[in-house]
This record gives sequence, C-alpha cells and structure tokens, in this order.
Amino acid sequence: MELLRNAVRPYAWGSRTTIPELLGRPVPAPHPEAELWMGAHPGDPSYIVAPDGTERSLLELVDSDPAGQLGDRCARRWGGRLPFLLKVLAAEEPLSMQAHPSAEQAAEGHAREEKAGIPRDAPNRNYPDPTAKPELVCALTEFHALAGFREPSRTVALLRAIETPALAKYTSLLDAQPDPDGLRALFTTWITLPQATLDELLPEVLDACVLHVKEHGEFDTECRTILELGEAHPRDAGVLAALLLNRLTLRAGEAIYLPAGNLHLYLHGTAVEILANSDNILRCGLTPKHVDVPELLRVVDFGCGEMPVLCGEPGPHGAVYRTNAPEFELSRLEWAAGDRTELDVDCAGPQILLCTEGTLMAGASDGQEVKLERGQSMWLAASDPAVRLRPVGAGRSQVFRATAGTCD
Repeated sequence: MELLRNAVRPYAWGSRTTIPELLGRPVPAPHPEAELWMGAHPGDPSYIVAPDGTERSLLELVDSDPAGQLGDRCARRWGGRLPFLLKVLAAEEPLSMQAHPSAEQAAEGHAREEKAGIPRDAPNRNYPDPTAKPELVCALTEFHALAGFREPSRTVALLRAIETPALAKYTSLLDAQPDPDGLRALFTTWITLPQATLDELLPEVLDACVLHVKEHGEFDTECRTILELGEAHPRDAGVLAALLLNRLTLRAGEAIYLPAGNLHLYLHGTAVEILANSDNILRCGLTPKHVDVPELLRVVDFGCGEMPVLCGEPGPHGAVYRTNAPEFELSRLEWAAGDRTELDVDCAGPQILLCTEGTLMAGASDGQEVKLERGQSMWLAASDPAVRLRPVGAGRSQVFRATAGTCD
C-alpha cells in the first residue's frame, strides 16, 4: 500500500488547467497536459514512493516479483505483466480519430514490425506492443466523443440533410447498401480520395453544415462537430469519416467501452480511462501523425448501431463498469459529504486507487495507514493485506478503483 508518482503526457490537445489543478500545482501550466498515466507501461511507468521519500519504478517492482505484486493467477495469465493502465484524460481539443487492434492483430502486427526492424519508437510504428488495447472511458465532467458507426439509415438522413451536388453520389452509395458493407465501401472511398477531390468536396460539405446549423436542423450537434473538426483540419479526410460516427455527450459517471476495432474520437472533456497495458494505435486522420490506411482497414470494425452508454452496475458505495475485457475492470467508489462509512477493499489481485474528490485514509490490517488526497493514487499489490478506506474530509469523496479483469 504505497503512493504513486505518475507521468504526465504533454500532448498538444491537452488542457493547461485540468491536470495541474487535480495535482495541486500552479495553474495554468506552461504547456498543455493531456494524460496522467498510472501503471507499469514501459513508455512511462509510475514510481512507488516509499515513506522515506525514496522511489522505485513500478515496472521494475513488478518485473522483480510478479507473483507477489500481481498474484499467481494474474502473473501467469499475463506473463508477469500488469495487464491494465489507468489514465486521467484532459481533452481541450479533439484527439486523432483512431481504432485499436484485437489480441491476434496486435501479436501478428508486432511480430511483423519486429521482423522488419522498425524501431518501437519510430513514428511509422503501428504496433509497439504485442497486446490488444480495449479501453473504457468514464466521464469526470461532461465529455464529448464520436464512437462507433451510426446506424446507416440515420447517416443517410444526415447526409440528405446537408446534401450538396458533390456529396450526392456518396449518399446514394450508402443508401443503396445501408449495412456494414456499405459503410466499409463509403469509409474506404472517403479516406482514399485524391487530395484534389477532397479539396473540392470538403468546403461544400462545411458550407452545407453551416447552413444546417443556421436553420436549427435536426443534426445541429453533428454539424457543429464537423465544423469544429473542419476548422482544425481543413484538408483532412477524417472530417468526412466523422460524419459516419455516433455523436455522444457523456455526463459525469457515464462511460463507454471501446473494444477492438471501434473507430472513435474524443472531442472535449475530462475523464478517467482504463485500458489494456498497450499503446497500439491505428489512426484514421485529424492528426499530423502517421496514418496507415491499409492497416487501419484491417483493424476497423464496421458493425453499426447506437453506442451503449454505461452507468455502471450498483456496487458498494458506487458502481462497477463491467465489460468483456479480461485485462481490466473499473469501479467508482463515492461517499456523500458527512458520510464516514468505512469500506473494505480486498487485495486478491493488483490494483490502483485514484482519488478524484475529497480525502481518505487507507488503513491496512497490519496497522499501516496512508492518506489519499485528491489527485493522488495508490498501488495495492496482491500480497498486501486488506485495506479499509475511510473518508476524513468535510465534503464529498470519490475514488476510482482499477483492477485486473475477471474474464478469461
């Protein structure tokens, strides 16, 4: 039971206020801060902070004692590797549009790129890790995203609402085959358009979206999103691809699960994200980074329909967000202001606790106590004694609990 010091990733789309404020640092930060990583990924592992102030990499600790840190079952299942990574996302601007591979695709792609001698940190590397990257994102604030392909008939209705002479033939393409195969055909056509054709089509589409917004049309929110993306990426085919995806607004506590192949794009807001311990990304566009269209098309799942929003199954003092991901499970624990109820947390496997509101005391059965304040996180090894959480602040308290999954 030890506190963690975690890495902050300074991507350009990040916020200069959200993560610094959470961590109690001066606001605004000199540069955007996009992600706070908690885990044992080789790219940016957390550090265990001992009571005497000394630090040790969590990655090194797990590598040196996988059975003690992860437990026998988890260590065997994941080859001595912590299977999950926990993050805080602070999106001030849209991220790239992307999808992640399945376990089989990741293993094959990683082996192929290793054999080709592509350095793992090369900008054209698709598979730096040999593992899948399913993920779940749970909103801390109102959180906006595009995720999963919209039901085709609704997309046809959207395209008809903003139809222009240049767009008409593409609308007809999907209308003639309103199913996953039709989506694949239209998506592939759009992201492989010659730049000259794209430069003629995109301005027409954006002008039509402006008109739709002025007229308070049915697809006002979708069109505003396309205009935002078009302003930031005026010559990018990803703007067209965004027309095909579900537009979501999550309230605090709501979550979406993104399995392998789900094409998605986070737009704005703050969230807790849990994912498999992998950094494999296949980008579609809306980014200056590497885009590998043939590989993307191998990974994307063109299944369609409404994107399920998860509120979590009621659990002790909060909710559990269950998925079919074997790598992780996320729980949300909450106490109202003045509630001093103590909650026992078992240590059957590895876990990370992240405090997002209030202050709690974590007491172990061996007498050890550690204060967990807002913005702080804690590592609980499988070999640690059970922990009891007790809120001590005057206000509301909230903790997110990341554990290995229960599915095999």
